[in-house]
Amino acid sequence: MIKWLAAIVGFAIRGFAGAIIGFLFGSFIDSLSGGGRSSTVFRDMTRSQVSPADFELNLLSLCSIVIKSDGSVSQRELDYVRQYFVATYGKEKANAIFRTFNEINKKHEISAERICTYLNQRTRYEVRLQLLHFLFGIAQADGAIRPPEINKIREIARYLRVALRDFESIMAMFIKSGDNAYKILEIDKTATEDEIKKAYRTMAKKYHPDRVNTENEAIKKGAEEKFKEVQKAYEQIQQERGMV
Repeated sequence: MIKWLAAIVGFAIRGFAGAIIGFLFGSFIDSLSGGGRSSTVFRDMTRSQVSPADFELNLLSLCSIVIKSDGSVSQRELDYVRQYFVATYGKEKANAIFRTFNEINKKHEISAERICTYLNQRTRYEVRLQLLHFLFGIAQADGAIRPPEINKIREIARYLRVALRDFESIMAMFIKSGDNAYKILEIDKTATEDEIKKAYRTMAKKYHPDRVNTENEAIKKGAEEKFKEVQKAYEQIQQERGMV
C-alpha cells in the first residue's frame, strides 16, 4: 500500500519521525484511492473499513491536537490516553503505541481536517460521536476543560460533520450549567412534556451502546456512559417537573 511505501521513504529521509509522517500521509492518499480496507474493531455497514493501525494513529493524532490546544501538555491528560490504550490493547501494545504518540505529540503539527476527512469516509456517525466524547474526556482529565480545548474539539466536530446540537449535547455531559439536562436531550427549557418524552426516546436510541457497533471495550464503555447521561438528564427533568 501507499502508506507503507511512504513510511519507508520517510524513514530513509528522517528516521522514525519521518516514518510516522510518511505513514499518516500515505494513509490519507490510500483513503482517497479507496485503500486501507482491512479488518477493524470499528465496523461500518455501509462504508469501507479502517485497519486498527490506521485508526490508532489517527486517533492518537486527534488526542495530541486536543492536549496541545491550551498551550501546555498535561501529564494527567497523557495518562488518560495511556489508560485508554492499556484497557483496549493491553500494556505491551499500548506502550508501543504510546511511544508513537509521544513522537507525534512532541515534534509535529498535524492537520485535524485531513484526519477527520479520512475518518468520515470510514466510520459511522455514532462512532464519531463517541470520538468526541473521548476527546472531551481527555480535556477534562486534568480537572478543567478550558476554552481553547472546547474550541479545538468544536473545530474537530465540524470536520467530523457532527451536528451542532449533537456537539452541544456531548459537551453538556462534561460542562455543567443550569439547563444542562435540556442540552443533553437537545431541547429547550420551554419544551412540553410530550416533547421531552419524544426527545428522550430519540436520544436514548442515538446513544445506545449497540449503535456504536464495535468490539472495542473502551469505546463500548464510553457509549454506555453517554447513554447513562441521557437517562440521568431525563430523570432530572422528570423530578423537576413532577412528570409521571
